[in-house]
Amino acid sequence: MEKSIYNKQYRILIGIIRQERESRQITQEQLASMLSVQQAIISKIETCERRLDLIELRQICTALGISLIDIINKFEERITK
Repeated sequence: MEKSIYNKQYRILIGIIRQERESRQITQEQLASMLSVQQAIISKIETCERRLDLIELRQICTALGISLIDIINKFEERITK
């Protein structure tokens, strides 16, 4: 089994997160500040250099004002097309 950061579905999930961030006109730096992390962490997540776990995903969703369930539903819609 390949590592999830190299998996097409993982890249789709990260793409959704990035789109949600950008649609709210939130920069990586602003999101990092909301999460009390360095901007480089957000960059590495969005470029799939750093793996995102479920707890971190939920924290990002909360910071962006979107529910984890909504992200999962968007993810499911995209991977089943």
